[in-house]
Order: sequence, then structure tokens, then C-alpha cells
Amino acid sequence: MEVFAAFEWSFIWENRAQIWDGFKNTMKVSAIGIAGSLAIGLVLGALRAHRIPVFTQLGWIYVEVIRNTPILVQIFLLHWAILPEFGYRGDPFLTACAAIIVWGGAFNTENFRAGFEAVPARLREAGYALGFTPLKTFLNVTLPIGGRIALPSSINTYISVLKNTSLLFVIGYAELTGVAYNIQSITFRTFEMFAVLAVVYLIIVWTLSALIRLLEARLALPERL
Repeated sequence: MEVFAAFEWSFIWENRAQIWDGFKNTMKVSAIGIAGSLAIGLVLGALRAHRIPVFTQLGWIYVEVIRNTPILVQIFLLHWAILPEFGYRGDPFLTACAAIIVWGGAFNTENFRAGFEAVPARLREAGYALGFTPLKTFLNVTLPIGGRIALPSSINTYISVLKNTSLLFVIGYAELTGVAYNIQSITFRTFEMFAVLAVVYLIIVWTLSALIRLLEARLALPERL
């Protein structure tokens, strides 16, 4: 306890405005990243599960490239190579959102593909027997059931999306980790700053996990299925 008492914690309160801004930036990119990765996962997961020509192959290439390269390399590549080729050299916020969405979308594609493929064929056949078109069968049978099957694995992806925002400081985006690093480089209070940073991330991730677990319990499939 004497070790902790030797540290000065008051500077955390003194820098609360900067920390709060970093927190808001982290949550903003995380929300966009989760929503974007969900959309990509649903669309590409459905295309891959139904073996749609061309899209299936393109989806496979996308998933393999993103899942087998470090996200830090992807961030650098987007910010310093790909986006500048299209004439964009501005706010790193666009790079931050794009990198997180692209990374999360690749993992979610596999999550939803596996979920959709796990839907029993007899349920889809029942939809066809009722006169549903393939699209209606997907929307009314495959999506509700397969989406619930994919939920546990997609939860891990959303949590990883949130944690991966901590890498965005390398391109100058003022998220929570970047703000913490800047504060400690000025105050030299490394332990205090990064201890607080770890606690904040724990609280965010625990809260997100708890909310999604509640959703998972509410959407749990009946035992008979």
C-alpha cells in the first residue's frame, strides 16, 4: 500500500478533460467499427454461405488477407498508402474508422457464414414449402436462426474491435491510449496514467460484454431447435 501511496493521483483529475475527449473518440470509432463490421459480416457471410459465384471467391480473398495480416500493418497501409492514392490526406478519423471496420468485417464474415451454414436444411425447406422465395427464406428463416448461432463468436469480435482502437494512436488519432501516452510523456506519471487507462478499458469491455450477454440470453434459441 505504501508503494501506491507514493504516487500522485491528483493529476488524473487535472487532466480529466483530455481523458474524457479521448474516451469519447474511442467510443465513437468503436461504435462505428462495430456497426460497420456487423453490416459487412451479414452481407459477405450470407454470400459465402450461399455460395454466390464471384462474391464467394472475393469474400474468401478479403477474409484471408485481413485475418492473416496484423491490424497495425493494415492501419499503416490504409493511412500512408491506400487512402493517399485516392487523394485523401486529412483527418486520421477516416483511416481509423476504415481500418476498424475492415478488420472487424473480415472476422464477422466468418462468424456469420458459420452461423448461416449451421441452420438445419429442413428449416429452409420448410420455408420453400410455404412458398417463400430464396430471399424471403433467408430473411425469415436463415437470418434469425443463423444470426443467433453466430452471436457468441461475434461478441468476441466486437470486443476485439473496441480493444484494437488502442492502436490508432500510431496515425495521430486522439483516442484514449494516445491521450494517455501524451499526458504521461509530459507529466512522467507513467504508472498512474496507464493504470487508469487499464481500468477504463476493463470497465468499458466488461460493460459491453454484460450488455451483449444479456442480448444473447434474450435471443437464445429454443432447445427444440
